[in-house]
Amino acid sequence: MKIGLVELPDIQLIDQNGEDRNLASVDYPLLSKQILMSNLEAGGFDPHLVNLKIGSDQETYGEVKWGGITLTKTLKGKKISTLDPQTYDAWGVTCNYTQQREVACMVIKRLSSGDRPVVVGGSDAIAQPKIYLQAGATAVVTDKSGAANWAIFDYVLGKSSPEKLTGVILASGTQYPNSLRPLRPEEWSLPSLRIAKQCLTNPSWIAKKFCPVGAVFPDMGCDRKCDFCQTPTYKLGYSRMSPKRVLEWFALQKEAGGRAVLNYSDQFLGRVLFPEGRQEILEIMNGLREMELPVGWVNGLEIKKATLGRGIRPDGDLKPDEELIQSLWGWDGKVGCFFAYIPAERPLVGRESYAKLLPWKEHVTMLRSIVQAGVPRISYGVIIGLPEDSHDSLQYLEDALLELRQELKTINPSLEFGVAPFAISPIPGTPQEQNLRKLGLIRCEDPVILGGWWTPCADTFHLSFEDVAAWQFRLANRVTIQSHLEEAMLSFYK
Repeated sequence: MKIGLVELPDIQLIDQNGEDRNLASVDYPLLSKQILMSNLEAGGFDPHLVNLKIGSDQETYGEVKWGGITLTKTLKGKKISTLDPQTYDAWGVTCNYTQQREVACMVIKRLSSGDRPVVVGGSDAIAQPKIYLQAGATAVVTDKSGAANWAIFDYVLGKSSPEKLTGVILASGTQYPNSLRPLRPEEWSLPSLRIAKQCLTNPSWIAKKFCPVGAVFPDMGCDRKCDFCQTPTYKLGYSRMSPKRVLEWFALQKEAGGRAVLNYSDQFLGRVLFPEGRQEILEIMNGLREMELPVGWVNGLEIKKATLGRGIRPDGDLKPDEELIQSLWGWDGKVGCFFAYIPAERPLVGRESYAKLLPWKEHVTMLRSIVQAGVPRISYGVIIGLPEDSHDSLQYLEDALLELRQELKTINPSLEFGVAPFAISPIPGTPQEQNLRKLGLIRCEDPVILGGWWTPCADTFHLSFEDVAAWQFRLANRVTIQSHLEEAMLSFYK
């Protein structure tokens, strides 16, 4: 049975000067689709990628007031109206982000106008299933591991009874809780070469010599319970692929034509929780070097776990594990780590919610070791707009970032170092979202603003969300490289 899996078009927020204030339209490899398509193919289905990002069409679908200006909601790619609901026997739509909610529902309404079932998954759909069911979805999958996929598609295609369902909510409202053990990453089916090739992309922010790039996600779950994260609500624990399996996934990306690979795991270092885990990391990274496949860390490794104490106990040794750091962030101009996103997430003020963070002194020491390893480009993520944030605290942050940048540039004068000052994007169902609502700080409920990192939606006790937006520009302007993302951000503030 043929299943069409839709990749949603890009969302732009166009201001009065014609500039896009969203900045989220970054052409990342289609990681979740690669995993999902492989899973369905292994179950005997015939999955087909329907990528609405590919195309030059633009269509307006609404407006939103933000900070005293009107932003026009625009879709870029292929028009939703080009979808023929009859093309496939069933459809799958994934929506992981609040910002994509309206667009996903538009796609669901289009597809459900025919007589073919529409199955919806993704983090936002799990958090707000009623919205997607009201849009016309046949079912919402609540299992994040892939264990529920075969049964729900068999059911909606009339090939099995509802007794086999698990981890789904049907349009009738009937809910089938997760009754199966979650699939472990080790059990995910390897993609065929056909699927791997479809999921390669050429991101504009990555140098051409590394394109096209592939993607791998070798771990699932997390041992932390950060208040901004939805992962703890899935109750998956933490599990990982074996080094052999990880390298098989990487090798497939290269065979498909990938000249580099992005590792999306933010808990790749979770392996150090196990006695053999450190050696696993060294084995995987050595394997990547042997196949001459450069790697980029785009989702932010937890650097606390790269200390000698592994970040396991509060009184653990916080000195850098130099061998591990060299393995993860080392670069010799040809192999190793060519790009790293490093989450700072406010190690100066507001650390209470972020157990995985290092104290500032030790954080700087870790950054020094990472830069000494050779990584040529770092995007340094900072969350601003915490409830306690004020002009004074953000000035303190700016001063610290300027000092840090100067110190790191002293180690490597050619280092590309950019700060990415993200505003809080309250994810539905997380303690952070619940707290912001309890405090009455959220000022805009429009999903495209609420789910955006570059359009602050919440005040602090001392600042308006417009003040937070101004600080975003200031930090990006003073403490950054001129990368694709920062260039776009600066252009619309000029």
